[in-house]
Amino acid sequence: MALTRLRTLLAIAVGLVLVLLAGSGIGAWAFTNTLHASYPQTSGTLRITGLSAPVSVQRDASGIPQIYAQSSADLFLAEGYVQAQDRFWQMDVDRHITSGTLASMLGSGALKYDEFVRTLGWRTVAEQSYAQLKPETKQFLQAYSQGVNDYLATHSGGSSLSIEYTIIGAPLVGTVSDYKPAAWTPVDSVAWIEAMAWDLRENVDNEIARSLLTQTLSADQIEQLYPSYPYSTHSTIVTQGALVGSAYEQNATAAAALPSAAQLKLAQLSQLLAQIPSVLGPADPAGSGVGSNSWVVSGSLTSTGMPLLANDPHLAPSVPSVWYQVGLHCVNLGTQCPYDVAGYSFPGMPGVVIGHNANVAWGFTNEGADVSDLYLEKIDGADYLYDGKEYPLTEHTETIDVAGQQSETITVRSTRHGPLISDASDTDKLVGKDAPAARSGDPAQGAAPGIQYGVALQWTALQPNPTMDALFELDRATDWTEFRAAAADFTVPAQNLVYADTKGNIGYQAPGRIPIRKSGDGRWPVPGWTSAYDWTGYIPFSALPNEYDPAQGFIVTANNAVVGPTYPYTLTTDWDYGYRSQRITDDIKRLTSNGHKISVSDMASIQNDSYNPEAALLTPYLLKLKTDAFTKPAQALLKNWDYTQPATSGAAAYYNAVWAEILKLTFQAKLPSGVDLSTLGFDGGDRWFAVVESIINQPDSEWWDNPKTTQRETRDSILTAALKKARLDLTARLGKNVSTWAWGRLHTLTPTEQTLGTDGPGVVKWLLNGQAEELAGGSSVVDATSWDLSSGNFRVTVAPSMRMIVDLADFDRSRWINQTGESGHVDNPNYLDQAPLWAAGQTLPWAFGDSAVKAATSATLTLQPSGS
Repeated sequence: MALTRLRTLLAIAVGLVLVLLAGSGIGAWAFTNTLHASYPQTSGTLRITGLSAPVSVQRDASGIPQIYAQSSADLFLAEGYVQAQDRFWQMDVDRHITSGTLASMLGSGALKYDEFVRTLGWRTVAEQSYAQLKPETKQFLQAYSQGVNDYLATHSGGSSLSIEYTIIGAPLVGTVSDYKPAAWTPVDSVAWIEAMAWDLRENVDNEIARSLLTQTLSADQIEQLYPSYPYSTHSTIVTQGALVGSAYEQNATAAAALPSAAQLKLAQLSQLLAQIPSVLGPADPAGSGVGSNSWVVSGSLTSTGMPLLANDPHLAPSVPSVWYQVGLHCVNLGTQCPYDVAGYSFPGMPGVVIGHNANVAWGFTNEGADVSDLYLEKIDGADYLYDGKEYPLTEHTETIDVAGQQSETITVRSTRHGPLISDASDTDKLVGKDAPAARSGDPAQGAAPGIQYGVALQWTALQPNPTMDALFELDRATDWTEFRAAAADFTVPAQNLVYADTKGNIGYQAPGRIPIRKSGDGRWPVPGWTSAYDWTGYIPFSALPNEYDPAQGFIVTANNAVVGPTYPYTLTTDWDYGYRSQRITDDIKRLTSNGHKISVSDMASIQNDSYNPEAALLTPYLLKLKTDAFTKPAQALLKNWDYTQPATSGAAAYYNAVWAEILKLTFQAKLPSGVDLSTLGFDGGDRWFAVVESIINQPDSEWWDNPKTTQRETRDSILTAALKKARLDLTARLGKNVSTWAWGRLHTLTPTEQTLGTDGPGVVKWLLNGQAEELAGGSSVVDATSWDLSSGNFRVTVAPSMRMIVDLADFDRSRWINQTGESGHVDNPNYLDQAPLWAAGQTLPWAFGDSAVKAATSATLTLQPSGS
């Protein structure tokens, strides 16, 4: 995000440069001492307030803690302390993001973000959710908060917390920032669920994109750019069953253009959304590539005779990683302390989100359910129209503190459908700067004088939810029945849950609070001045698709369609198009053919599969074309190519450059001008695979023709031009000699700290960020290292945020890896130590049992009750 406190960063940058130039002696010592002051104590003994008995924290060489406690409360208290040791800067930034108070920490550059989050009211929803949680969940959240605050009690600020606090506390034009972190609260943890749900949304952006496309395309053309899911060639997650009565039984058988004023409102909103930073990594406005892979294979098909489960969520990259690896173990398992679980948690949130306990394992992928709608509202001063009557807008003010300057006050307005998020994109949103009517937008065409447009958001995540209850329930589930009971509470965000247990069973459950609409399918913004498009309820949990020990022996989820088109409820119409899921399915069938049994290493090979199905379709067409002498050496790279995309592949480099040119030449001129292409979903991912696939056998389709040129274009003329342009592009990027070309030279990921590491001075970036990694994979392939066509380069925008493979026959044979490292402290040995392994597609051993953990332990810290 842009930070206006640039002078602060420049001041600290100068200081860092001077220290570095010192090179030795007291200067180097002071720099190193400042940098390392926040490193966690990992051995010896610490006395902690709130503990009832000693807790042991055993860390391995990667800095991953396994925590052993005698009570549940002590376990989560210790988790809070240990997470704060490693990641408090990240936790602190994240809670300011979710509460809309980031400007109080980082200055006016974050003001726009705070205004938007305050308009949505994340913090209020988190407070309401917390009030409704089960008593034991509240107890664990309070214990976790106690642990974080125990850490803060002895680490008051500056370098003792993290080097970033030293940076933001540097002199700023004669003043010194007096920022001090506030005490941690349970609501800080609960609010993270709102952030997760926001980052995993997709339909809001698609609704806006479809509406903006009406400026240049007909409704039929827009539908062609958003094809239906290819059910005939790509499998669904649930492959058997139907809805019988009110329960899903697996063994049963069964756009008109908006007025210009409204389009302007949506265009302004799309620009705002593109500026809002992602809490799960850098902003990815069109949701391109955000998804996941997860699959589970029955023991009848594995070399161990028990299930194997794999998961790799795809999120925008960042450093430190969005995930925190941890093990949580009750010393004496029982009803008073039932936790023996390990996996990935979110910093700032207790428990384990994805992983396994002693009985079951589970993984997540984004379900993609359509849980939000945009309502175009007609505003008349302080009222809005609904079914022929006027109703008063609900209004309240929000005061936003801004570091280094006066606070700002905004007015948040809502209709019955939700907050008017279009207000946050208005330039005159501040109270007292303009009359309220001026904030409503442009006059509504065809309406009475004074009527103006606004855009309201109805979204299931703006209602209190019990998802935090569900996380603890998952962590202690012992069988399918308890797992499904936990899933019933996992209402926000809607995720695909895959399951396996030590008795050999596998399963799948689609949870989530998914609306039932009176009319419409959620694909377009709808009129809010009529009740015709209102929500009438939610799909009952009993009716949501599920599967248990399916006949085919495996379950694959990769954001593909959950069920077939005969399912009576609308989950969404904007599925991922299933290229990854189908490839995973094909891999599993291949690896289990002829009596072969799939192994842990086979599961890893699937995760690293970089086969590009679109390349397999297009390359034969490309090789048939006649090109000039300069282009032919590049074109020849595609001969005998196996369509995989390792980092060393010259063919992959050239093909992706050609693919980018095909899309630009074919579609870019037909899209509305003046609108960010990423907002329109022009990313080059799976949807565009499906679009091109639908016209590739139509050489004279109107899509190939460019309306801005006099010469009639055809498929072959477009493909030929793309081959030539890509040759020129890569010559400029990689050199004239095609034998030196390599995909990884273009397709890189640089681990980047998402506050001061994005727009700060070069020395700060150098300090906080990692080195560029050359990656295999690509958009909409199983090894999903996506790039965004609209960015103009091939750098990775979304990637597997972690990878795990769980062996239900022996948990100690499981494997895992994080994208960067366990530590959030710069220059700590565990800051980026996992990044090279992750980039190479490798994983680490995952110790779980007592003996395996003991063998892997390199440091042990004992936390003692303060009074003992």
